[in-house]
Amino acid sequence: MITTKSVTQACVIDGSKPRRGPRRAAICPEPATMADAPPEVLELNVGGVHYATTRDTLLREPESLPAVAIADPDHPRDARGRVFFDRDGVLFRYVLDYLRDGGLVLPECFREHKRLAREAKHYRLPGLESAVRDADPRPPNRERGCITVGYRGSFAFGRDGLADVKFRKLSRILVCGKVTLCRDVFGETLNESRDPDHGLADRYTSRFFLKHSFIEQAFDMLQEQGFKLTASCGSGTAGGAAELKPGVDSEENRWNHYNEFVFVRE
Repeated sequence: MITTKSVTQACVIDGSKPRRGPRRAAICPEPATMADAPPEVLELNVGGVHYATTRDTLLREPESLPAVAIADPDHPRDARGRVFFDRDGVLFRYVLDYLRDGGLVLPECFREHKRLAREAKHYRLPGLESAVRDADPRPPNRERGCITVGYRGSFAFGRDGLADVKFRKLSRILVCGKVTLCRDVFGETLNESRDPDHGLADRYTSRFFLKHSFIEQAFDMLQEQGFKLTASCGSGTAGGAAELKPGVDSEENRWNHYNEFVFVRE
């Protein structure tokens, strides 16, 4: 029997060196490319943001840019063979959702309707462009501006003091801002009797007040018209020893306070 040991001994006797097989170079795995993916799965590179979807999804709108791009060998691709779009990579998620579901669902706090409509137009998706414009809560010609709502209040107390507290007592809700905006928001609930320039529209005023004393109702009306609360402040006053007006309780006078809220519509 011939063994490795006997072959080595024979080589030593005749002075030759044992033969060794050729050295193999280390093989490094190549990065995966589009060729490695299943034919029905496609990868996209949109402004550096990568997406994966099916071919059927991109072909759902045959005239759209994504459908044309995957069939065009001359369309730009990145180093890994992914179809490349030099557009906003974050907003493309809504484009892809529209192709998948055939509809548009946006987050409640979404505020980039104009940018998304522009992306939809670029990708040749008129249905998405129309859906974005319909979902925009801001009419295209709606006036922008700010309205400040303020009130002076106290805490109403009963005969038993704190045991019978009625929490909040508002004397009047003041409204400041452009006259046209104030009228548009508050309508018939707006009292203009104290405004010296009553009748003129293209101006600002700080003399309006509401016919009711429900601050939450005022907030609801502002929200329904697209205004957002951006700032607020409050202050308290210490009641002095001065003589009080008739009907004003001394305990209530100690809790006088004033608050303002600034609402903006963009």
